[in-house]
Amino acid sequence: MEISPERRREIIAALRKGTVPQRGLDVLAVGLQRFDTVIAEELQDVARGSAVFKAVRGEYGCGKTFFSRWLQECAKKQGFATAEVQISETETPLHRLETVYRRAMEQLSTPDCFLGAFRSVVDGWFYGLEEDVLAEGSVDPADEEELARRADELLEQRLLEITRATPQFAAALRSYRVAQRAGDHATAEGLAGWLSGQPHIAASIKREAGIKGDVDHFAALSFLRGLLLILKDSGYSGLVLVLDEIETIQRVRSDVREKGLNALRQLIDDVDGGRFPGLYLAITGTPAFYDGPQGIKRLEPLAQRLHVDFQTDARFDNPRAIQLRLSAFDHSRLVEAGTRVRDLFLADCSAPDRVRSLANAEYLETLARAMTGQLGGKAGIAPRLFLKKLVNDVLDRIDQYAEFDPRQHYQLTLSGSEMTAVEREAQARSVDEIELDL
Repeated sequence: MEISPERRREIIAALRKGTVPQRGLDVLAVGLQRFDTVIAEELQDVARGSAVFKAVRGEYGCGKTFFSRWLQECAKKQGFATAEVQISETETPLHRLETVYRRAMEQLSTPDCFLGAFRSVVDGWFYGLEEDVLAEGSVDPADEEELARRADELLEQRLLEITRATPQFAAALRSYRVAQRAGDHATAEGLAGWLSGQPHIAASIKREAGIKGDVDHFAALSFLRGLLLILKDSGYSGLVLVLDEIETIQRVRSDVREKGLNALRQLIDDVDGGRFPGLYLAITGTPAFYDGPQGIKRLEPLAQRLHVDFQTDARFDNPRAIQLRLSAFDHSRLVEAGTRVRDLFLADCSAPDRVRSLANAEYLETLARAMTGQLGGKAGIAPRLFLKKLVNDVLDRIDQYAEFDPRQHYQLTLSGSEMTAVEREAQARSVDEIELDL
């Protein structure tokens, strides 16, 4: 599989920090092959104008965040824009859809713009208007006034559908276009911020566009629909929006939890009802969120929509169902992931022969067993620490020090400061060592 040196360095750098790489995840995708065909089919359906909702479940360490970023990479290869939002109790609560929308626009990514792509998408849409006018062949490219007039006529035609969906969104787009043409960068910046859900835009800028207030809970969904229309009109296949770590909703007050669950139900119903053509919406959460008393079971209509029977053997799970179950890492998958990372590392290191010889299959097996043993035999939560230790403590040292042999000079140790709460609990030898969040 071909991968650029830049992507290789990004992946290795992320693993050194113990985080999920942002790009190049198809290189590390272990155990996701069974989802390939269905995901590709669903993305094709969305590109044709339908909408899809998918719920992903898995225990800590199963790779939910990895899966969501792998999904986004697959989507970009098919011409989608993507956005990932981390749901949290304070920063991005699920019931505040205006905040979710704003975070999504901040994280908007396209095949050509890795992050913060909202402005480039809007500017590209306006640029496309002029290109379409010139393609007709009836306007002299040197006649700027006539080109602008015809582009404005085409703008109004394109805005008809957006105006029906969200009039304020269309009004702000018109004013943004006027401000850009007049060289009024402050107004253009303010309107772009307002369109992307940013609060505290100057009242004078909003008066200029004939709009009022900030983007609220209800306007956020209309603005999302407006964005989907712009993406479609700009040649994108659609938008993949991931709401990650949605299980955090279980930790908030009961009234806030109910609002969040209702917001999720509303989103699912709007996707099913055809309100968001071109949207692939995915959420990730732990089994406790789907099955526990503080999760979706608190709202019966939501639990009914998301219910999938997982009593059968995981080998026979249906990837077409609304819920996907991610299987925990086992020893063989852990070793396979380590092998892929080592091979990726070899491409840019200074001593590839030494690295390959000392970090061979036998040693990777040994390191994987040692890591699993340190975590109470739970291979399912080992990947993050295993890959971090492999890169930092083994591969880097072999590459930098000619005398370093991991079998002689390295012993795996884990410090509580480098571990998450779940990892520390797995390492605990008795219930007295388990930290309680009180």
